[in-house]
Amino acid sequence: MPETRKNVSALAIHPQSEDPSTHRSTVPANTEDAAELTFVPSVKEGKFAFLTTLRFYEVLVMGQILALCLVSTNTLSGLLVKEGTSIPAFQSFFNYVLLNLVYTSYTLYKYGFKKWTQVILKDGWKYFILAFLDVEGNYFAVLAYRYTTILSAQLINFWAIVVVVILSFLFLRVRYGIPRIAGILICCGGMGVLLASDSMHGSAIGGMPTELKGDLFMLLGATMYGFSNVAEEFLVSKKPLFEVVGQLAFWGMLINGTQAGIFDRDSFRSATWNGKVGGYMVGYTLSLFIFYTIVPILLRMASAAFFNISLLTTNFWGVLIGIRVFGYVIHKLYPVAFVMIILGLIIYFAFQNSLGEAQKPWLGLNQEKGIAGIGTAKKRKVKVDIETGTGGSSAQGMTTGVGTMSDGAGGMVGGQGPLVFKEATA
Repeated sequence: MPETRKNVSALAIHPQSEDPSTHRSTVPANTEDAAELTFVPSVKEGKFAFLTTLRFYEVLVMGQILALCLVSTNTLSGLLVKEGTSIPAFQSFFNYVLLNLVYTSYTLYKYGFKKWTQVILKDGWKYFILAFLDVEGNYFAVLAYRYTTILSAQLINFWAIVVVVILSFLFLRVRYGIPRIAGILICCGGMGVLLASDSMHGSAIGGMPTELKGDLFMLLGATMYGFSNVAEEFLVSKKPLFEVVGQLAFWGMLINGTQAGIFDRDSFRSATWNGKVGGYMVGYTLSLFIFYTIVPILLRMASAAFFNISLLTTNFWGVLIGIRVFGYVIHKLYPVAFVMIILGLIIYFAFQNSLGEAQKPWLGLNQEKGIAGIGTAKKRKVKVDIETGTGGSSAQGMTTGVGTMSDGAGGMVGGQGPLVFKEATA
């Protein structure tokens, strides 16, 4: 039977993805046969369509919060070194432990132990690879600063953006138009202005000679960051956030703990331990916890490419904090560079539709292969009563439409006639 919908383009309907947090096999008490479905919201096309949405400002602010989190971890790492405590692998271990306590515990609560073990048996290898890339990316990036200059390391870190764009193009079918490429180039140009300013005033060099060994470490770390960002974007678009972060933390804790036990034993024994060091470690861990919590949401709402170019402002925020903590002097080119990066981020989204990058090309035209959750292009679940033909949702601000639904195989859902449904607005 052909579909007869009101405002078809605005009300695409698909069976709910298997998200334990949103899908239930049970039905409402007053029905014997019901289905849960999700909507892909209406899409507005045209220039600046995405820039007029609240979602754009959310991803812009989230990107800068993540940049500030990185600045905090870098600053606290510097303070730890000043106190005589340099344990790069062991520092991150507490973050994975905290993430594990929160997200793995919640996963066990939602799934139960049996289903949690099934996730490990079925998809554990995927999460192990993700965690390995994440742990080693962190380790080699920190290690690189022992051998090379900050200027050289920052330049090589641009490679992470290149890796993300190439991987997204080849494996996730993401296509970058001229505006997005121009936005990325403008952001990179802004970062180049920051680095040039540092070089001219000597603040980025610090008298340390550039070493090939350090450059190679940073190149390896940036490559692993790129792979891990793309892998995480793919996984969070299909799986619940608590599962992905919990599994990342679980395997990351094991990998990082093993690595710290091997490489940081001597550093741990010779480290200074006092109240200040304890405070710095707590601040470092909490900053990383916030970072790892927000990243998957941003990857759902935007992309791994946007995430990486958002972090280009890290150096700017770092200098502002460094003025207070380390006595840095801000140079006149810094505000210019910051404006260039923000402008590049705006241009990146200038010609995208109102969903921006939340609509992932690998999830199908109407995101039927994806999950309905925080930040995704799918709207909230809608329960549809097959017998009575009525539907409802807990979301506020409902609008009603009338139509029939195909089950994807050409037949009617439940073999019934016209159904009444409501479109969720959040």
